[in-house]
Amino acid sequence: IGGFEGNAQTLRLLTRLEPKVIRADGTPAGLNLTRASLDAACKYPWTAPDAPVIHGHRTSKFGAYEDDLPVFNWLRQGAPAGRSCLEAQVMDLADDISYSVHDVEDAIVAGHFQLKWMDNPDHRARVVGYTQQWYLPHSDPAAVDAALARLEATDVWVREADGSRKAMAALKNMTSQLIGRFCLSALETTRGIYGTDPLTRYAAEMVVPEDTVTEIAVMKGLATTYVMTSVHRQPIYERQREVLSSLVQQIAAAGDRHLEPMFAADWRQADDDDTRLRVVIDQVASLTDASALALHERVVGPVPALW
Repeated sequence: IGGFEGNAQTLRLLTRLEPKVIRADGTPAGLNLTRASLDAACKYPWTAPDAPVIHGHRTSKFGAYEDDLPVFNWLRQGAPAGRSCLEAQVMDLADDISYSVHDVEDAIVAGHFQLKWMDNPDHRARVVGYTQQWYLPHSDPAAVDAALARLEATDVWVREADGSRKAMAALKNMTSQLIGRFCLSALETTRGIYGTDPLTRYAAEMVVPEDTVTEIAVMKGLATTYVMTSVHRQPIYERQREVLSSLVQQIAAAGDRHLEPMFAADWRQADDDDTRLRVVIDQVASLTDASALALHERVVGPVPALW
């Protein structure tokens, strides 16, 4: 039925699943946002079949399911094909910056690694390798290493955090200062090109210097190396996939029996099995970790203790 994609699900939430406004015919209008607001939330302004080919590979990211094409076409009316508006570019960069910096802080606080480990050539090579593999596949390893060195040279870099309040304060300061460093770089570069004119919708592009792009990627690479790809996390990720898959299968097989009232109503109004399956996925996608586990225990059975 077109798979699942978090960004496409966001559009679905904003325009139909989150109940705030109901049309005269009884169908939901979601939060009833403006075209500009929805366009600003559209990080990947294309459907899966129209996804662009980047470096020889078609990207798996997309911003709308086929089922949501009417509202997607409306919000993209008059917009250049495949191009995100400036507000969406700002949102995308803010997302990248916040996750890249906070994931490193969280990993250090959780005891997964210390930044002083980068003194070890093997650790450093792993970080450079994962940064390239996951985020900058066509970059020069020397450029990635140089970006890491620039970050290490800042006076806010916390080489070792011992869990004390002083160390935690230093980590918070590092996070704040790096966020400022990355944001200011993009702001000054973009303004340097476009001047002081209003920069809205399609009047400009967000310009992020290559050095800053690489530094952000290095921060992501640090978290990837010591959290995302760590051996002890893989069984947990696999169990999470099993829980979600079994939930979808069992709920779909039971009709509307296990669906919440709103989703049950959508299920009964659906015209075919594909639409009904999408309704089941809508409910599962709305769950928190805790509610997913509780529903799994009720519908399928207890989740083994590995979780």
